[in-house]
Amino acid sequence: MSYYHHHVFFCCNSREAPEKCCASANAGEMQQYAKKRIKELGLAGKGKVRINKAGCLDRCEEGPVIVVYPDEVWYTYVDRDDIDEIIDRHVIGGEIVERLRI
Repeated sequence: MSYYHHHVFFCCNSREAPEKCCASANAGEMQQYAKKRIKELGLAGKGKVRINKAGCLDRCEEGPVIVVYPDEVWYTYVDRDDIDEIIDRHVIGGEIVERLRI
């Protein structure tokens, strides 16, 4: 059994320009937003949800990227609306958001 029901990793890797990286797409800000939203929803903690920063997840060309475990689902996103949709539909509702899946 997993310690968390869902563990969400945001790639926050930074690379030198002109290489693409998740950090240049506001990954850190989006991770903080997701973490705050999960706490506000009362979903943070053991047996619930954990939002983490990650180093390079090696998919920067498809990014920015997050991965949701234990489901092993990879997503890209553009803004807070996309993060909200992933939280609402996948993390809470159990439905994979196909339009954001990579």
